Amino acid sequence: MTAGLLWRRPAANMLGAATSVIALALAAQAPLRFGILVFTEQILAVLLGFGLAACFISRPLGRWGRAGEALDALCAISGLGVGLYLAFRYPVLAQEYYFRKAEAAAAGIVLVPLLLEGLRRTTGPALVAVTATFLVYALAADLVPGRLQGRAMAPADLVSFVTVDNLAIFGLPLTIIGTVVIVFIIFGQLLQHTGGATWFTDLAASVVGSYRGGAAKIAIVASGLFGSISGSAVANVASTGIVTIPMMKKAGFPPHRAGAYEAVASTGGQIMPPIMGAAAFLMAEFLELSYTEVITAAALPALLFYFSVLLTADLDAARLGAAPLPPGEVPRAAHVLRQGWYFPLPFAVLIGLLFAWNIGPAEAALWAAALLILISFAFGGSGRRPGAKTLWRVLAGGGLAAVDVILVGAAAGMIIGILENTGLSFGLTYVLVGLGEGDLWLLLLATAVICIVLGMGMPTTGIYVLVATLAGPPLIELGIEPLAAHLFVLYFGLMSMISPPVAIAAFTAASIAGAGPTATSVSAMRIGWIAFVAPFLFVADPALILNGTWPQILIAAAMTALGIWAVAAGSSGYLVGALAPVERIITLLSGMLLLGSRFAQDWTVLLAIAGTAGFAGLYFLNRRKNLGQPSVLE
Repeated sequence: MTAGLLWRRPAANMLGAATSVIALALAAQAPLRFGILVFTEQILAVLLGFGLAACFISRPLGRWGRAGEALDALCAISGLGVGLYLAFRYPVLAQEYYFRKAEAAAAGIVLVPLLLEGLRRTTGPALVAVTATFLVYALAADLVPGRLQGRAMAPADLVSFVTVDNLAIFGLPLTIIGTVVIVFIIFGQLLQHTGGATWFTDLAASVVGSYRGGAAKIAIVASGLFGSISGSAVANVASTGIVTIPMMKKAGFPPHRAGAYEAVASTGGQIMPPIMGAAAFLMAEFLELSYTEVITAAALPALLFYFSVLLTADLDAARLGAAPLPPGEVPRAAHVLRQGWYFPLPFAVLIGLLFAWNIGPAEAALWAAALLILISFAFGGSGRRPGAKTLWRVLAGGGLAAVDVILVGAAAGMIIGILENTGLSFGLTYVLVGLGEGDLWLLLLATAVICIVLGMGMPTTGIYVLVATLAGPPLIELGIEPLAAHLFVLYFGLMSMISPPVAIAAFTAASIAGAGPTATSVSAMRIGWIAFVAPFLFVADPALILNGTWPQILIAAAMTALGIWAVAAGSSGYLVGALAPVERIITLLSGMLLLGSRFAQDWTVLLAIAGTAGFAGLYFLNRRKNLGQPSVLE
């Protein structure tokens, strides 16, 4: 058994590196530049083949001994083989589809079960169950009663369709993942291996480390900065959490609370412009909008999210007596900037290329990555200059990190294809729109629950593709602003990262903190409560996604921020000083009135005035009672 395991790591690294190289070539449009005419689907087939092989090598069955070893090897070879076969035969299969159905079905009989097993190993049983349900529906759609009845497909037609049609496995989700998302995953790996993640943590420490609760604030700021790029909340927890979580525990935060702050901050990075864990690029493609429009709309809700989390950390620190970092442990900003001043340059280039020169995200990321390699080699200190070994680790690590999103993208494409080909997309939209016509808020609540359930155990891009496909259209059909609808489903899909029972970001943080996973995830939900409320707020008041006049936007932002402060203070039981039970209730009610003012159009002004008066009065009373105590305003 041990001897058999020796081959896995080098084999997985080779497959991961090959996956990265293929994705980089696709993003750089290498075939076209060299005059090689190929279908994009051919390259995607190779990418999927290598992704399947890497999955079966890097995620073994485990307890089956030599039989498991043999089965893993067989699945890996079969996955790679069917991917290469489809790449070679795709032009013929696509152009002569009706004459080659049997051949396409034969390839699909191998590909589809391998894809389902790969999903089970990477994301768990939830997505496998969802995908299998759609496959079964496609076979028996005509037997489903009511509005969800659709056009059934024969087994051979179904398998050949999902395998070859460019609206299925090789459709839009896998195309975007192959051309854009993986490049950003590689960029995040490169940043981590050249010391960028450590530098962001040091920069955050130099800015907020000397304030109360400085350790938690470091985790929040550093994870927010790095999380936007990394594309994975779990990877972000694993990379920054090993530094920040012990720091928080040392400062006086309980282990489960320390893990919760890291999980929430890392998850929030996925909604933070300019990259949003690559979800921004997917959203722009789905909505046929410019990338600029997407991140502009997402900016204010993301800032309010981090305002809420930082405020909670500050009030928690005051309540727990969590001191700032000792002066000797707070790095000087000048020293940090001198050590890694070059790390912001690739981001400046990335944003400049995206905005000023209107260059596509994949090419912009390639230029930014190339610049990062050059400047790290030229200026990198402390052994951080990237050599051949570092680049190999980046390619191998990036490819292996991308396996999850490759398989999820293929599955999401298959689901989209079934939705469109059977007519279920229309029926599902009709049913949900009918629910929304009765009560829009009931539909939104049901959609939120569906998104959390669908998102369990999946990476960010996979979550967004799936929930945007299934839950987005009914909301838009009912007249909700398309950007608000897509941000709504993205937020709730991501909340599965910190929501029991499959809170993978919280569970990862709990393992680092040495805390109970359930306690950590429940604490994470309490800290990140605003992420469960904000989507309803910007659906009710589009000014929060910058859809309105500047006075409307500023008033909405101010009332929301004040409401967040009031709710955070009431929840923690601390404002300037400790709050008595009655004061906590008044503070919470004031916060609810302020946030509720975004919903009640006829009572907006009255609710805002009442909430502001209640909170302001209590603030000054609490401040007077606790003279000499530092407040969050100081």
